[in-house]
Order: sequence, then structure tokens, then C-alpha cells
Amino acid sequence: MYIRSLLVALSLFVSPLWAQKAKGHWDTMRTTSETIEVRAGERKMIKTNAFPEGTNEIVYRITIMDDNQKLASSLVSVLKAIPDPTGISQGTAGAVFLASTVSGNDKATFAVFLDEKAAKTYLTTGKPTQACYTQPNPINKEARLLSATHGCMKDAPETLWFVFQSDNWLMKQKIVLEVVPWIDAQAATGWNADRKAAFLKLAVKRPIAFYLSQKETFSVALLQQVMEQMNFETYHQLRPEERELFLEKSEKAVLKELGLEAKYAQKIHDQALRLFLKGKTKEGIEQFESAIQSGMQDPLLYAGLSYCYLRTKQMTKAATLMEQASALSSTDLRLQLALAHVYLFTDRVSEAKALYKKYVMQNLPDGTPWKVKALLDIREFERSGLPNQDLPKIKRLLE
Repeated sequence: MYIRSLLVALSLFVSPLWAQKAKGHWDTMRTTSETIEVRAGERKMIKTNAFPEGTNEIVYRITIMDDNQKLASSLVSVLKAIPDPTGISQGTAGAVFLASTVSGNDKATFAVFLDEKAAKTYLTTGKPTQACYTQPNPINKEARLLSATHGCMKDAPETLWFVFQSDNWLMKQKIVLEVVPWIDAQAATGWNADRKAAFLKLAVKRPIAFYLSQKETFSVALLQQVMEQMNFETYHQLRPEERELFLEKSEKAVLKELGLEAKYAQKIHDQALRLFLKGKTKEGIEQFESAIQSGMQDPLLYAGLSYCYLRTKQMTKAATLMEQASALSSTDLRLQLALAHVYLFTDRVSEAKALYKKYVMQNLPDGTPWKVKALLDIREFERSGLPNQDLPKIKRLLE
């Protein structure tokens, strides 16, 4: 039920996109065109060529001829002559045109099967009990569309078996079978319902989803991003490390697309800082470092990691980190506060005082007054035993 609801959401999410693309095309390069000779009363089988990925309906034409007749024109040429082939796939009168070719007076019945075993059983018994379509009335020509909802096509078979039985009493006849597949643009990507469901099931369990409250929305958007980038076969053939890199890149694009970058960074920051403050200093720092190394450039993460470095007396790392952070923003107050702290503990006290004083009346992006946050940090630094004779002066300046 959970995955089904995601698929419903996906259909709503992607419908406008697919509506802008071509719905599909007749694959006139990968067709079936077979001629068999059948003696009076005989039954013979024709297996269609394998249908290409994305085939969700077919059009076929059957023409029964005696030895002296020839087919007026191929089914492919007829399809090319129709200005709007999608009309046929929608069941218009164009299908009548497909049958308007020369055929003889010889007739045959036939049945269509989904598997070879059932077709061979019919060859032997003449009873089409397992057929997905039958034509029990002797015909000398027939053209028909088997749509996506037809019993022969609803499960997207890889091939079909046509079995013909001659209705002649004395003379042999020729039977021409032509089959042209319709390739649905979306189905051709290989991302069918089962594969989408499997992807969504994994997507909600990815590490990034752990930090998001909108897991379902994110997972659906990630699937859409992946489907736009490559078809299922290409995705499936990626080596594990290639797939992981591809997914990480896609996840970043989705975060940006959904406007979740800041929320995601906030979640990581809060989780990492929570670990750090509970005494799991190494785990907390590693979470910060991992996020930044993955390419996340949110100032909050740099400020949080700098705070952890200072609390653990890793002054050089804190200074180096803030050098990197300077490229992100020169105005973000979270970075400016982190920089002031670093200056304070790396013998650049005058520069630290200048920053503390400059922003003392301003608020951080989350609304917290600069001086309140600065004082809280300094008190924590004192509790951590960081030696600095200028701490009392800074506290008076902020108070």
C-alpha cells in the first residue's frame, strides 16, 4: 500500500512532463513480415519477432492469397502513408484502411497465443482454449490493433505466436502475416510499475532520506530525476560504485529542486551537534566532515564543525576550515561568528573584538540575537577549559 501510494504520487508528479514529450511511434524497423504456405486443412505457426522495449500495442495484417496473387503494399508502407499514426492507436477508422489491399478468395482461421507451448497444443488439438485472441470465422484478410488493454498485450509480452488453419478443402494457400509494434515513449525507458516500486522502496531507505521529514516527496522526485537521466537498462548495468555516485548527484539536484537544501543541512547539523554534545565527539565531528566533503556548502555546517573543532582544541583545523568557508559567503553571520571565535583562540584577538562588536546588535538567520549566541558559545568554551585571558573582556563587550 505504501509503495502504491508513492506510485500514485509519481503519476501526478510526472504527468505534465511526459505530456510534453512524444507519446510514441510505430517501430517500422523492427517488424514481423512472414509468408507461409499452408496445405488444405493444415495448421501452421508463426512466431513474431521479439517486441522492442516499450511495446504496449501492435497492429497486424493478415492476407490470404493463392499462388497467383501478390500483396499490394506492405503494412509498413501503409502505416507511413497515414499522416497521424497515433489515430490508429486510438482506435479510429484508419484501421479499415490497413485491410484495403488485394486478397484472394482463399480463407483461414487463426488464433494468437502468449506462449509457445499453448500454440503447439493448438497445432495438435485444434482447440484454442489458451488463446488470447481467436478468429473462428474464415477470413481472407484482417487488420486489427491489439491495444495495451487487450488480453494479448496487457502484460507486455516479448513475442506472440499466431497459428493459422487453412479453410481450403483442396488447394494450398499462402498466408502473409505482418506485425508492427507501437512503442510507448515512457514505457520504452524500461521503467515499468514494478521497477519504479522497487526503486522507491530503496529510495526511502537511503541515508539522505533519514534526515528528511518529506521522505515520500523526495523519493518520488528522485525517481523522476533518475528516469530523466537514463533508461532502466543503463541504470541497471551501472557498477555499484557508479550507481552510488550517480544517485548522490541526483539527490543533490532533487534537494535543490524541492528547496530542501537548507532543511537537509539543518537536520545534519542538529544530528551531528547532538552526538557531539552527548560526548560522542568523534561521531559528531565525522558527520559534519562527511557532509562537507560530500559537497554540501551550507554555512551552518561549517559553523557547526568549527565550533566542534574549537571545543576539542583543534585550533589549526578550525582556522583552515574557516579559510575554506570564506569562499562561501562574506556576509553570513553564522560564518562571521565562527570566524570571530577562531580569531579569539588563534592570537588574533583584535580582529575577533572587531567582529563581535560589529554584529553585536544583529540577529542570526534563525532569529537568534548575535550576542546571545556568542555568549552561549563563549561560556561553553570556558567549560571546555579553553585558555584565553581575553574571554572576560569579550563577555563584557557582548553584555
